[in-house]
Amino acid sequence: MAQARSSLISLDATPYYHCVSRCVRRSFLCGHDDTTDKSYEHRRGWIEKRLLALSHAFCIDVCAYAIMSNHYHVVLHININKAKTLSPLDVAERWLAFHQGPLLIQRFIRGDKLSEAESESCMNIIEVWRERLTSVSWFMRLINQHIAAEANREDKCTGHFWEGRFKSQALLDEKALAAAMAYVDLNPVRAAIADTPEQSDHTSVKARIESLKSEDITAPSLFPFAGNPREDMPDGIPFRLMDYLELVDWTGRQVRDDKRGHIENGLPPLLSRLGFDTQSWIRTCTKIERGSIVGAESAVKAALPHLNRQRMSGIRLPYR
Repeated sequence: MAQARSSLISLDATPYYHCVSRCVRRSFLCGHDDTTDKSYEHRRGWIEKRLLALSHAFCIDVCAYAIMSNHYHVVLHININKAKTLSPLDVAERWLAFHQGPLLIQRFIRGDKLSEAESESCMNIIEVWRERLTSVSWFMRLINQHIAAEANREDKCTGHFWEGRFKSQALLDEKALAAAMAYVDLNPVRAAIADTPEQSDHTSVKARIESLKSEDITAPSLFPFAGNPREDMPDGIPFRLMDYLELVDWTGRQVRDDKRGHIENGLPPLLSRLGFDTQSWIRTCTKIERGSIVGAESAVKAALPHLNRQRMSGIRLPYR
Protein backbone atom coordinates (compact mmCIF):
# COMPACT_ATOMS: atom_id res chain seq x y z
CA MET A 1 0.00 0.00 0.00
CA ALA A 2 1.37 3.41 -0.97
CA GLN A 3 2.33 5.72 1.86
CA ALA A 4 1.05 9.27 2.12
CA ARG A 5 3.61 11.73 0.82
CA SER A 6 3.42 13.57 4.17
CA SER A 7 4.93 10.48 5.82
CA LEU A 8 7.81 10.48 3.35
CA ILE A 9 8.79 14.14 2.85
CA SER A 10 9.06 16.76 5.58
CA LEU A 11 11.42 19.70 5.72
CA ASP A 12 11.32 19.52 9.51
CA ALA A 13 12.88 16.05 9.26
CA THR A 14 15.51 16.70 6.57
CA PRO A 15 16.07 18.67 3.35
CA TYR A 16 17.69 15.65 1.61
CA TYR A 17 15.76 12.97 -0.31
CA HIS A 18 16.64 10.04 -2.57
CA CYS A 19 14.01 9.53 -5.28
CA VAL A 20 13.55 6.77 -7.86
CA SER A 21 11.16 6.51 -10.81
CA ARG A 22 10.74 3.27 -12.74
CA CYS A 23 9.25 2.58 -16.15
CA VAL A 24 6.08 0.47 -16.08
CA ARG A 25 6.03 -0.83 -19.65
CA ARG A 26 8.17 -3.60 -21.08
CA SER A 27 9.55 -1.11 -23.59
CA PHE A 28 12.70 0.58 -22.40
CA LEU A 29 13.04 3.96 -20.78
CA CYS A 30 16.60 4.04 -22.13
CA GLY A 31 19.13 1.49 -23.28
CA HIS A 32 18.90 -1.08 -26.08
CA ASP A 33 16.02 -3.55 -26.46
CA ASP A 34 17.46 -6.78 -27.87
CA THR A 35 13.96 -8.11 -28.63
CA THR A 36 13.15 -5.34 -31.07
CA ASP A 37 16.76 -4.37 -31.81
CA LYS A 38 15.83 -0.76 -31.10
CA SER A 39 17.92 1.72 -29.16
CA TYR A 40 16.45 4.16 -26.68
CA GLU A 41 19.78 5.54 -25.54
CA HIS A 42 18.86 9.07 -26.65
CA ARG A 43 16.23 9.20 -23.91
CA ARG A 44 18.94 9.40 -21.26
CA GLY A 45 19.69 12.85 -22.64
CA TRP A 46 16.02 13.80 -22.40
CA ILE A 47 15.92 13.03 -18.69
CA GLU A 48 19.28 14.61 -17.89
CA LYS A 49 18.38 17.80 -19.74
CA ARG A 50 14.97 18.06 -18.07
CA LEU A 51 16.36 17.30 -14.61
CA LEU A 52 19.05 19.96 -14.78
CA ALA A 53 16.74 22.54 -16.35
CA LEU A 54 14.24 22.11 -13.53
CA SER A 55 17.03 22.48 -10.96
CA HIS A 56 17.59 26.03 -12.28
CA ALA A 57 13.93 26.97 -11.92
CA PHE A 58 13.08 25.17 -8.68
CA CYS A 59 14.63 25.78 -5.29
CA ILE A 60 15.69 22.15 -5.31
CA ASP A 61 19.35 21.25 -5.75
CA VAL A 62 20.55 18.07 -7.47
CA CYS A 63 23.21 16.33 -5.36
CA ALA A 64 23.46 13.13 -7.41
CA TYR A 65 21.72 11.39 -10.30
CA ALA A 66 22.03 8.30 -12.48
CA ILE A 67 19.88 7.48 -15.51
CA MET A 68 19.52 3.75 -16.10
CA SER A 69 17.75 1.60 -18.71
CA ASN A 70 14.36 1.36 -17.00
CA HIS A 71 14.62 3.82 -14.09
CA TYR A 72 16.50 6.83 -12.80
CA HIS A 73 17.78 7.96 -9.40
CA VAL A 74 18.16 11.47 -7.98
CA VAL A 75 19.35 12.76 -4.62
CA LEU A 76 17.76 16.14 -4.00
CA HIS A 77 18.24 18.98 -1.54
CA ILE A 78 15.27 21.24 -0.80
CA ASN A 79 16.68 24.75 -0.58
CA ILE A 80 14.04 26.50 1.50
CA ASN A 81 16.30 29.49 2.23
CA LYS A 82 16.68 30.22 -1.47
CA ALA A 83 12.91 30.13 -1.91
CA LYS A 84 12.40 32.65 0.89
CA THR A 85 14.78 35.15 -0.71
CA LEU A 86 13.12 35.14 -4.15
CA SER A 87 11.15 38.23 -5.10
CA PRO A 88 7.57 37.76 -6.34
CA LEU A 89 8.80 38.47 -9.87
CA ASP A 90 11.55 35.85 -9.52
CA VAL A 91 9.02 33.26 -8.37
CA ALA A 92 6.65 34.04 -11.24
CA GLU A 93 9.38 33.85 -13.88
CA ARG A 94 10.72 30.56 -12.51
CA TRP A 95 7.29 28.93 -12.40
CA LEU A 96 6.27 30.21 -15.83
CA ALA A 97 9.43 28.77 -17.39
CA PHE A 98 7.52 25.46 -17.36
CA HIS A 99 3.86 26.54 -17.20
CA GLN A 100 1.33 28.78 -18.85
CA GLY A 101 0.36 31.58 -16.48
CA PRO A 102 -2.96 33.37 -16.04
CA LEU A 103 -3.43 36.75 -17.67
CA LEU A 104 -3.25 38.48 -14.29
CA ILE A 105 0.29 37.21 -13.69
CA GLN A 106 1.31 38.16 -17.21
CA ARG A 107 0.13 41.70 -16.53
CA PHE A 108 2.11 41.70 -13.26
CA ILE A 109 5.28 40.62 -15.07
CA ARG A 110 4.80 43.33 -17.71
CA GLY A 111 4.52 45.91 -14.94
CA ASP A 112 0.91 46.88 -15.69
CA LYS A 113 -0.95 48.82 -13.04
CA LEU A 114 -3.10 46.48 -10.94
CA SER A 115 -5.94 47.26 -8.57
CA GLU A 116 -5.55 46.46 -4.89
CA ALA A 117 -7.73 43.36 -5.28
CA GLU A 118 -5.78 42.25 -8.35
CA SER A 119 -2.46 42.74 -6.57
CA GLU A 120 -3.65 40.70 -3.59
CA SER A 121 -4.87 37.91 -5.87
CA CYS A 122 -1.60 38.01 -7.77
CA MET A 123 0.48 37.70 -4.59
CA ASN A 124 -1.67 34.79 -3.36
CA ILE A 125 -1.01 32.89 -6.59
CA ILE A 126 2.70 33.61 -6.43
CA GLU A 127 2.97 32.41 -2.83
CA VAL A 128 1.41 29.11 -3.87
CA TRP A 129 4.03 28.89 -6.63
CA ARG A 130 6.81 29.74 -4.14
CA GLU A 131 5.79 26.73 -2.06
CA ARG A 132 5.67 24.52 -5.14
CA LEU A 133 9.21 25.54 -6.08
CA THR A 134 10.36 23.60 -2.99
CA SER A 135 8.09 20.61 -3.62
CA VAL A 136 9.81 17.34 -4.51
CA SER A 137 6.45 16.04 -5.75
CA TRP A 138 6.08 18.89 -8.24
CA PHE A 139 9.73 18.58 -9.28
CA MET A 140 9.40 14.87 -10.02
CA ARG A 141 6.01 15.36 -11.68
CA LEU A 142 7.43 17.85 -14.16
CA ILE A 143 10.21 15.43 -15.08
CA ASN A 144 7.98 12.39 -15.43
CA GLN A 145 5.06 14.02 -17.24
CA HIS A 146 7.39 15.51 -19.83
CA ILE A 147 9.34 12.27 -20.41
CA ALA A 148 6.16 10.17 -20.56
CA ALA A 149 4.65 12.49 -23.18
CA GLU A 150 7.82 12.42 -25.29
CA ALA A 151 8.18 8.63 -25.02
CA ASN A 152 4.52 7.99 -25.84
CA ARG A 153 4.80 10.29 -28.84
CA GLU A 154 7.90 8.48 -30.05
CA ASP A 155 6.40 5.02 -29.40
CA LYS A 156 3.09 6.05 -31.00
CA CYS A 157 1.07 4.82 -28.05
CA THR A 158 -0.83 6.05 -25.01
CA GLY A 159 -1.14 4.94 -21.40
CA HIS A 160 0.99 4.89 -18.30
CA PHE A 161 4.72 5.14 -18.76
CA TRP A 162 5.87 5.25 -15.12
CA GLU A 163 5.32 2.71 -12.36
CA GLY A 164 2.92 4.74 -10.25
CA ARG A 165 4.35 7.40 -7.97
CA PHE A 166 8.05 7.88 -7.55
CA LYS A 167 9.68 6.29 -4.52
CA SER A 168 11.32 8.63 -2.00
CA GLN A 169 13.62 8.10 0.96
CA ALA A 170 14.34 10.64 3.68
CA LEU A 171 18.12 10.98 4.23
CA LEU A 172 18.34 12.09 7.83
CA ASP A 173 22.05 12.73 8.36
CA GLU A 174 25.46 12.97 6.67
CA LYS A 175 25.95 9.21 6.70
CA ALA A 176 22.66 8.62 4.90
CA LEU A 177 23.43 11.37 2.39
CA ALA A 178 26.89 9.98 1.58
CA ALA A 179 25.57 6.43 1.27
CA ALA A 180 22.69 7.42 -1.01
CA MET A 181 24.89 9.57 -3.25
CA ALA A 182 27.50 6.82 -3.58
CA TYR A 183 24.77 4.27 -4.27
CA VAL A 184 23.32 6.46 -7.03
CA ASP A 185 26.65 7.36 -8.62
CA LEU A 186 27.74 3.70 -8.70
CA ASN A 187 24.56 2.38 -10.35
CA PRO A 188 26.13 1.99 -13.83
CA VAL A 189 29.21 0.27 -12.37
CA ARG A 190 27.08 -2.20 -10.42
CA ALA A 191 24.93 -2.83 -13.50
CA ALA A 192 28.10 -3.59 -15.51
CA ILE A 193 27.39 -0.91 -18.10
CA ALA A 194 30.45 1.11 -17.04
CA ASP A 195 33.83 0.01 -15.68
CA THR A 196 34.58 3.13 -13.65
CA PRO A 197 32.73 6.19 -12.31
CA GLU A 198 34.40 8.45 -14.88
CA GLN A 199 33.01 6.23 -17.67
CA SER A 200 29.48 6.27 -16.26
CA ASP A 201 27.56 8.39 -18.76
CA HIS A 202 24.56 10.40 -17.57
CA THR A 203 25.60 10.40 -13.92
CA SER A 204 26.46 13.21 -11.55
CA VAL A 205 29.82 11.68 -10.66
CA LYS A 206 30.97 11.83 -14.28
CA ALA A 207 29.73 15.43 -14.55
CA ARG A 208 31.75 16.34 -11.45
CA ILE A 209 34.87 14.59 -12.74
CA GLU A 210 34.53 16.35 -16.10
CA SER A 211 34.25 19.70 -14.33
CA LEU A 212 37.48 18.96 -12.47
CA LYS A 213 39.22 18.25 -15.76
CA SER A 214 37.98 21.60 -17.06
CA GLU A 215 39.14 23.29 -13.83
CA ASP A 216 35.62 24.56 -13.13
CA ILE A 217 34.73 25.49 -9.57
CA THR A 218 31.79 23.10 -9.58
CA ALA A 219 29.78 21.02 -12.04
CA PRO A 220 27.09 23.07 -13.81
CA SER A 221 23.58 22.66 -12.38
CA LEU A 222 24.72 20.43 -9.49
CA PHE A 223 24.71 21.26 -5.77
CA PRO A 224 28.34 22.07 -4.92
CA PHE A 225 30.45 20.42 -2.25
CA ALA A 226 31.05 22.85 0.59
CA GLY A 227 33.65 20.96 2.64
CA ASN A 228 33.55 19.51 6.15
CA PRO A 229 30.79 20.86 8.41
CA ARG A 230 31.46 24.05 10.32
CA GLU A 231 29.42 27.03 11.43
CA ASP A 232 30.53 29.34 8.63
CA MET A 233 30.25 26.66 5.90
CA PRO A 234 28.76 27.95 2.63
CA ASP A 235 25.61 26.39 1.21
CA GLY A 236 26.43 22.97 -0.20
CA ILE A 237 27.00 19.27 0.43
CA PRO A 238 28.86 18.88 3.76
CA PHE A 239 31.84 16.96 2.34
CA ARG A 240 34.94 17.75 0.33
CA LEU A 241 34.60 16.79 -3.34
CA MET A 242 37.93 14.98 -3.49
CA ASP A 243 37.08 12.96 -0.37
CA TYR A 244 33.76 11.98 -1.92
CA LEU A 245 35.30 10.95 -5.25
CA GLU A 246 37.87 8.84 -3.41
CA LEU A 247 35.05 7.22 -1.44
CA VAL A 248 33.06 6.44 -4.59
CA ASP A 249 36.11 4.94 -6.31
CA TRP A 250 36.95 2.83 -3.24
CA THR A 251 33.35 1.67 -2.82
CA GLY A 252 33.06 0.75 -6.49
CA ARG A 253 36.03 -1.59 -6.09
CA GLN A 254 34.58 -3.19 -2.95
CA VAL A 255 30.97 -3.77 -4.03
CA ARG A 256 31.81 -7.04 -5.80
CA ASP A 257 31.38 -10.64 -4.71
CA ASP A 258 35.11 -11.32 -4.88
CA LYS A 259 35.97 -8.14 -2.98
CA ARG A 260 33.33 -7.95 -0.26
CA GLY A 261 34.97 -7.84 3.15
CA HIS A 262 38.47 -7.79 1.72
CA ILE A 263 39.93 -4.31 2.01
CA GLU A 264 43.30 -3.89 0.37
CA ASN A 265 43.75 -0.16 0.82
CA GLY A 266 43.32 2.30 3.68
CA LEU A 267 39.90 3.77 4.36
CA PRO A 268 39.02 7.01 2.56
CA PRO A 269 39.03 9.99 4.97
CA LEU A 270 35.29 10.63 4.52
CA LEU A 271 34.40 7.10 5.56
CA SER A 272 36.50 7.43 8.70
CA ARG A 273 35.01 10.83 9.58
CA LEU A 274 31.46 9.51 9.24
CA GLY A 275 32.27 6.68 11.61
CA PHE A 276 31.57 3.76 9.27
CA ASP A 277 33.43 0.48 9.47
CA THR A 278 34.01 -1.29 6.17
CA GLN A 279 31.33 -3.94 6.58
CA SER A 280 28.54 -1.54 7.58
CA TRP A 281 29.42 0.85 4.73
CA ILE A 282 29.37 -1.89 2.08
CA ARG A 283 26.12 -3.27 3.52
CA THR A 284 24.52 0.17 3.45
CA CYS A 285 25.67 0.97 -0.09
CA THR A 286 24.22 -2.27 -1.46
CA LYS A 287 20.85 -2.03 0.31
CA ILE A 288 20.14 1.71 0.37
CA GLU A 289 16.76 1.41 -1.42
CA ARG A 290 15.23 -0.69 1.36
CA GLY A 291 12.88 1.41 3.48
CA SER A 292 11.77 5.02 3.22
CA ILE A 293 13.99 6.48 5.98
CA VAL A 294 17.77 6.29 6.18
CA GLY A 295 19.81 7.56 9.12
CA ALA A 296 21.31 6.81 12.51
CA GLU A 297 18.83 5.41 15.06
CA SER A 298 18.74 8.72 16.96
CA ALA A 299 18.02 10.62 13.73
CA VAL A 300 15.25 8.19 12.77
CA LYS A 301 13.60 8.55 16.21
CA ALA A 302 13.77 12.35 16.01
CA ALA A 303 12.27 12.38 12.50
CA LEU A 304 9.24 10.16 13.20
CA PRO A 305 6.93 12.96 14.51
CA HIS A 306 7.77 15.19 11.54
CA LEU A 307 6.98 12.38 9.10
CA ASN A 308 3.70 11.53 10.90
CA ARG A 309 4.97 8.06 11.72
CA GLN A 310 5.11 6.04 14.92
CA ARG A 311 7.15 2.93 14.12
CA MET A 312 10.89 2.70 13.58
CA SER A 313 11.57 1.48 10.05
CA GLY A 314 13.98 1.94 7.19
CA ILE A 315 17.76 1.65 7.34
CA ARG A 316 19.38 2.49 10.66
CA LEU A 317 23.03 3.36 10.23
CA PRO A 318 25.78 2.73 12.79
CA TYR A 319 26.30 5.47 15.33
CA ARG A 320 29.69 6.69 16.43
